[in-house]
Amino acid sequence: MLLIGDDWAEDHHDVEVQDATGRKLAAAKLPEGIEGIAKFHELVAKHGGEDLDATEVIVGIETDRGPWVQALLAAGYQVYAINPRQAARFKERYGTSGAKSDKGDAHALADMVRIDRAQLRPIAGDSEQAQAVKVVARAHQTLIWERTRTFQRLRNTLREYFPAALNAYADLTLTSTDALELLIKAPTPAAAAKLTRAQITAVLARHRRHNRTAKAATITAALREKHLTLPEPVTTAYAATAIAHARLLIALNEQIAEMEAQVRAHFLAHPDAEIYLSMPGIGAITGARVLAEFGDDPTRYSSAKARKNYAGTSPITRASGKSHTVQARFVRNNRLADALQAQAFSALRASPGARRYYDKQRAREAGDNPALRQLGNRLVGILHGCLKTRTPYNEATAWSHHAHPHAA
Repeated sequence: MLLIGDDWAEDHHDVEVQDATGRKLAAAKLPEGIEGIAKFHELVAKHGGEDLDATEVIVGIETDRGPWVQALLAAGYQVYAINPRQAARFKERYGTSGAKSDKGDAHALADMVRIDRAQLRPIAGDSEQAQAVKVVARAHQTLIWERTRTFQRLRNTLREYFPAALNAYADLTLTSTDALELLIKAPTPAAAAKLTRAQITAVLARHRRHNRTAKAATITAALREKHLTLPEPVTTAYAATAIAHARLLIALNEQIAEMEAQVRAHFLAHPDAEIYLSMPGIGAITGARVLAEFGDDPTRYSSAKARKNYAGTSPITRASGKSHTVQARFVRNNRLADALQAQAFSALRASPGARRYYDKQRAREAGDNPALRQLGNRLVGILHGCLKTRTPYNEATAWSHHAHPHAA
């Protein structure tokens, strides 16, 4: 058996090779790319011998994606993605000075897969389809997060010099393209007050807004109200800033729509999509995000509990002396947690069983978020059962244990 620590950087990898006793066999600095992975395989062949099986090569690395990781998996090696926080805590065994070096990090990673491998999670052997879903689902969500950040910047700018715009376009939502086009067309209070109903209606009509006449009247009235103003040069500077943010938001809207189509296409082509879509509270986008983060390797989660632990929906117990508390997990995959929270909220209307389960938690004086988290935990367990048996969700089967008001 060979234990290998791989400390990766943008253009190179520092690796250390150990045997099963922890004896250092080799250390090397390998370039990124084909040349580097070829030298990695040469190290394995040199120190493992001809009879070494690929599964006896254990690699620890602080990432779970990228061509390098895929090449290691394709070679048949066991690859463990180690959280940098875990690695930092492990290195405290060597000393508390906080000293750091790439060679030292490679040594620590090799030690981790040798000593603590049972506590680590191997990288899942997800299908190519699942990997594709993960790429587009994460990109789509990242663009939405970027839109939110850009909107907050625009909102703060408008509050400084043109608060009337926030009120005028509130009904349209300021991230909508028609509201942004109107803002670009008239970015100052003086210019906005001159917008006619016909001009506003034309923009709303181009974006197929309903009740255009009433909306145009409301916007016109809001834009013509009297407000405190800033000196003209300052207003002009703020207007230029607002236009820049508005144009960026329009571009983000376009790309989010494009990426959403990609998410739907890749997700619906996946063989597990039917099972995910049968779950209450899951649509194509939420389903894609959940599938992306869970992956589709059927051997990755040994039980429903293992899947719940990975999801971060199951609670953790802290017991010390007379103190005993049950708390939510805060160290978790935030993308997955957000998707499961959205599913639980939507499931309240889609599933009578989910609604009863949620109400039961609230009756125990749980707050809204804890109750939703417990519902999400339950839904993860149901999803695990459906995927394991390859059967779609069934309302009666899923909640049979909780059908009676006094059920445990």
